[in-house]
Amino acid sequence: MVLTPQPIFSCIEQLQSQRDYDEIIFTAPDGAQYEQESANRLSISENLMFLCGHYKGVDQRVIDSLITKIYSLGDFVLSGGELPALVMVDSIVRLLPGALGDAESALTDSFQNENLLEGPVYTRPAEFRGMDVPSVLRSGDHQKVKKWRMEQSLERTKEVRPDIYKKFRNEQ
Repeated sequence: MVLTPQPIFSCIEQLQSQRDYDEIIFTAPDGAQYEQESANRLSISENLMFLCGHYKGVDQRVIDSLITKIYSLGDFVLSGGELPALVMVDSIVRLLPGALGDAESALTDSFQNENLLEGPVYTRPAEFRGMDVPSVLRSGDHQKVKKWRMEQSLERTKEVRPDIYKKFRNEQ
């Protein structure tokens, strides 16, 4: 099933008559890989529109005339673009001021720091069922904590995502 162009053109043109859109985004397997940098860039946009296809997608004339960016979440196919659009919206909205209780938190997430995975995180109590929070995190030495976090980030990335680790090392 392919969605026909007329209702899509009518809808998008009506919406465009009411405001300008920085991007009109379509999700498809043949789009650019959606990454954290994409979310960062889109989070400073004023207005975004997402068009979600279903099954085979939309008539190519819609894409050629109205779509400004096509994104893919990975090398797989879903029944429709709704879930990728929701994932993208969530990754964008959490970067907006006021969305998170701690605005600095989003800056230390995976892929924000040198495009590496985030290392392990801990909370209180310092000891739970015989398992301790690493002493460096309780030391109060911010430089040592920062160094430890970077080491953990590198180790986790190397172990879990060697492709990202290799790219990071090549850029150094």
